[in-house]
Amino acid sequence: MLRYILVSIASGILFGILDGLINANPLAQKLLAVYQPIAKTKLNLPAGIAIDLAYGFILAGIFLLLYRSLPGDSGLVKGISFALLVWFFRVAMSVISSWMTFEIPQGTLLYQLLAGLGEQLVLGILYGLTLKPAA
Repeated sequence: MLRYILVSIASGILFGILDGLINANPLAQKLLAVYQPIAKTKLNLPAGIAIDLAYGFILAGIFLLLYRSLPGDSGLVKGISFALLVWFFRVAMSVISSWMTFEIPQGTLLYQLLAGLGEQLVLGILYGLTLKPAA
């Protein structure tokens, strides 16, 4: 249980750091400028931290629940499998929906797909290397 709590907190912090790196770098600022007319001008930092921590706990818990069902013999492979699942349901489906409903440049959509994949792989690998359900 202690390991789950520590990994969840670490992954929540990592979520926030990765989101910052993904969204605040110069390339992202250029590609994501399409959202400028509807983007908030000020972020609610406490809410953002709380949400990222909640995501860490939720995803780590789901990983543990699915662990035995995930493909692969090692925790690393299971973590990558989990990352691909989360990426598809969290990132790919959102990007595809945006592509279908909004006029968003293809470069922006591709960036979101690839950046989201990288983020989920980092988190999935963390889970795969550190978490395993009790026997």
